[in-house]
Amino acid sequence: MLSVLKNAFTHAHASDETLTGRKLDNDPVVEGLVSDLVDEVMVINSELNTIRGPQSHLIEKAKKKMDYLASLRGRPLYHNYVGTGAGRGPYVELEDGSVKLDLINGIGIHLMGHSHPRVMKAAIRGALSDVIMQGNLQPNNEYIDLSEKLIQIAGRKSRLKHVWFSTCGTMANENALKMARQKNSPARFVFAMKNAFAGRSTMMAEVTDNPAYKQGLPTYNEVIHIPNYDKKDSLSSEKAFNKMKEEYAKHEKDVACFIFEPMLGEGGFNPSPREFYLPMLEFCRKNNIAIWADEVQTFARTGEFFAFETMDLGQYVDLVTIAKTVQLGATLYTEEYNPKPGLIAGTFSGGTSSMMAGLEILNMLEEGFIGPNGRILKIHNKMIQGLNQLNVTTCKGQVSDAAGMGLMVAFTPFEGKKEQAEALVKKLFNNGLIAFTCGKDPVRIRFLIPAIIEDQDIDLALQIVEKTMLEGI
Repeated sequence: MLSVLKNAFTHAHASDETLTGRKLDNDPVVEGLVSDLVDEVMVINSELNTIRGPQSHLIEKAKKKMDYLASLRGRPLYHNYVGTGAGRGPYVELEDGSVKLDLINGIGIHLMGHSHPRVMKAAIRGALSDVIMQGNLQPNNEYIDLSEKLIQIAGRKSRLKHVWFSTCGTMANENALKMARQKNSPARFVFAMKNAFAGRSTMMAEVTDNPAYKQGLPTYNEVIHIPNYDKKDSLSSEKAFNKMKEEYAKHEKDVACFIFEPMLGEGGFNPSPREFYLPMLEFCRKNNIAIWADEVQTFARTGEFFAFETMDLGQYVDLVTIAKTVQLGATLYTEEYNPKPGLIAGTFSGGTSSMMAGLEILNMLEEGFIGPNGRILKIHNKMIQGLNQLNVTTCKGQVSDAAGMGLMVAFTPFEGKKEQAEALVKKLFNNGLIAFTCGKDPVRIRFLIPAIIEDQDIDLALQIVEKTMLEGI
């Protein structure tokens, strides 16, 4: 049925050249102006090709700007970061005149780095549309194009048939939870993993296993956290599965869904083997518990589009949530979890520029980034090997447990204490490398590496890590 509808849509789209919108899409003058604009930006940004320190005459002005922003927000910035709007690949210029090697990328938003010409071009074309923000009531063609692409990708190795857009990963997760609970009503309990992060809305703060993120909020006692995989514990898988069975025995038919990140993001970038999840997924399927993969951070980063593909778990998933890389939030779901009218809606679905840029990023990924021989896994291997080499040479034992999936890489610094990791992230930033922390006990240094990074940039990142570690904290 879907292929019939697609063919009808394609034929209709091909015969509508009299529409003003098609004239705008195909106008050579507009196309030339957009290309010229992007080319000029690339020329201006071309000097941003390595790190540099702050410029003395700009430091005080930048500090005042950050202090002012802190007063507007009610709290200071984590990093001394206010961008100028100029960047090139993995490099970004800040208001103090410094240029940083950005290996956190807005916590995973900028998969293609800064100012990629194809992403810029798509965003500019989106800005020429009649509306900035599209809604679920009044979509344009970009909504259709991105939906079609996501379902095409997701449907190759899963039963996912539908997609619904929202503004962020948290809202994508909220929609998934509502779908799961409606389908399995009146079940209300949620299985989640310990150290999970699912967002900061009232309900997602419950799923998120971090007390600091819900200080002063009521507890609804609707989320049951399952122990994570621990490679140091040979009984780890058994303990997790037993916990799930024990909790299910207490609540019987009152468990609506099981949400899991294929690899915990904020939880530490510690990958779990497929075998860890299989007993739990089989159990959930047997007991009609919705299986929901939270891929807000893993999407497009693990060497395949979806981590459920990388881990060969596509046959199990009923719901999958994504965001970040695709430039908006999206909930993908099977026919069985297609909700009744009225359950999900929302004024905003995403910006037109976001939809066009997100689609372009997906198209780019198919050009040599994805797969066992793709660029993503080559980047991963080089980064892991480099960190491991530091751990056995100049930084002996201080850069331990380098691990992750694809463009998600982390290591444990020193003894993995929070104050050590926080101090190291600050020093890395001052030395030109932007990173962030994840996990607890140990606290790790994490990188969300842009897919366009070159080998020499990885070498530079490793040099900065080495230099900073040797300086101590």
